[in-house]
Amino acid sequence: MNQKNSLGLNTCFMDLENPLELFKIWMSEAEKREINDPNALSLATTNKNNNEPSVRMVLLKGLSNRGFVFYTNLNSPKSHDLKNNPKAAMCFHWKSLQRQIRISGNVTQVTDEEADKYYNSRPYESRIGAWASDQSKVISNKNELLKKIEKYKKKYKDEKKLPRPKHWSGWCLNPSTIEFWLGDKYRIHERLKYNKISNNWKKEILYP
Repeated sequence: MNQKNSLGLNTCFMDLENPLELFKIWMSEAEKREINDPNALSLATTNKNNNEPSVRMVLLKGLSNRGFVFYTNLNSPKSHDLKNNPKAAMCFHWKSLQRQIRISGNVTQVTDEEADKYYNSRPYESRIGAWASDQSKVISNKNELLKKIEKYKKKYKDEKKLPRPKHWSGWCLNPSTIEFWLGDKYRIHERLKYNKISNNWKKEILYP
C-alpha cells in the first residue's frame, strides 16, 4: 500500500508550498530514469492571425525563481508567436516514472547577459549552427545548410571569439499554474495543481 501525504496523495507529491521545489525533485528523479533528454518538454504557443495553437519539443535549459528557460532563434515561428502573445504552456512527460507536469504562464525574453552565458557554454558546432540556420525557413537541399556552416566556420575560426547572434536568445516562462500528475491503474490518476495568487501558491486536487 502506497504511503500518502497530508492531502491523501502519493508521497511523491510531498507537502511543499512551492511547486518549483517539487519540480526540481521530480526532475532530479527523471534525470536518473529517463534514457534520453529528461529536460525535453512540449511548448505550446498561439499565432497572431487567428490564435491557432502550435506545439513543438524544446529543451529546458534553466530554472530559477523567475521561471523555466529555453533558447531558440528569435526569428522562429515560436518566437514570433511569443512576441505577439507572450503566454505559453509547457508539458513534461516522463513515461518511465508515469509522471507529467503541466505549466502555464507569461513569457519574457532573457537578458543579453543570460543568453551570452548559456551560448558560450555550448559546443562550438552548436554555436556555429545558431548562425547558419534560418530556423523553420524552407531550404532547397541539405547542402545549402552545410555550405552556410562551412562559411561561418571560416569566418569564426577561433572558438573563443564566436559571438552570439543577435537573433538567438532565450525565453523565460514565469508560471501562474503548475500541475503534477501521477499515473495509476484503471486511470485513477492523481493530480495536484498549484495556482499562483499574488506571491503565494494555492494547492488543489483534481479529479483524474
